[in-house]
Amino acid sequence: MHRQLGRVWAELPPAAGSAVMATGIISVDLEQTGRHGLSLAALAVAALLWLVLAADFGWRLLRDRARFRADADTPPALTAVAATAVLGTRLSLFGWQTVAAALLALAAVVWPALLVHVVRRWKRRMPGGVFLVCVAAEGLAVLAAVLSTADGQRWLAWAALVCFLLGLVLYPYALARFDFAQIMDGAGDHWISAGALAICALAGSKLTASPVWTGAAHTTLRTTTLVLLGLALAGYVLLAAAEVRRPRPHYDMRRWATVFPLGMTSAAALSTSAAAHIHWLHTLGEVLLWIAAIAWTLAVVGAATATAAETAAERSSS
Repeated sequence: MHRQLGRVWAELPPAAGSAVMATGIISVDLEQTGRHGLSLAALAVAALLWLVLAADFGWRLLRDRARFRADADTPPALTAVAATAVLGTRLSLFGWQTVAAALLALAAVVWPALLVHVVRRWKRRMPGGVFLVCVAAEGLAVLAAVLSTADGQRWLAWAALVCFLLGLVLYPYALARFDFAQIMDGAGDHWISAGALAICALAGSKLTASPVWTGAAHTTLRTTTLVLLGLALAGYVLLAAAEVRRPRPHYDMRRWATVFPLGMTSAAALSTSAAAHIHWLHTLGEVLLWIAAIAWTLAVVGAATATAAETAAERSSS
């Protein structure tokens, strides 16, 4: 068992952060729909996974710099920023504003260095992970906006707006490098193309709900949020149709990057419903939540089955 755990730790990929993102956003969705017990259970799982990944991140930074640099050059490295922001957002909703603020500071410190590493290694025809440059920026925007509303800090609202706009700028740059063949052939992270739009909409809804923006600024944010949510839903339908047309039932770590966009689209619909006062979006968000919860369960079962199969194969070969 110790050898197995050590091997899993040693082989933990940067994309594992998407499991924290997926679990954390489902916890947010459950909280927004009044399912507090389930939300807290998901929060506990997300926090535990984040602690494991944070320890792994620190270990590689201090003791295995060669591997750290290699991992930092890939888009999945930005899941460290996005996962921290998602966890911070959920903790802010829980009322732990100081902890959430500390996570925002941590993510903001790590983000620029990782972003530079990732962008300078960009190339053409990349998988869906390329959209994490947008997701990371918008994750910071969401957390800053939530903290601004909770603590009444106007400067955080402005910081959230800057990150929101930067994420919008980064999306078309990522889209230009995305390999569209991934829509039919991707292993799961191609869903981030829609998830990035969804988190843009979520950030926009949090800014729309902020008392800092009034008049024309509020109207512009509301309209932009609705457009982004519409695009995210269109992308959701397109990717779901592609999954039906060409099913990919086998488990892959990148399937957690499918669960996250599913949960994020639900969160965007729920939050936009409250911010824009469009009540039917809340019903849509609830439906999308249960789709995401089913996908999360399937990902857990797939991960457990894959781990058990690897353990059995090791035992039989030894």
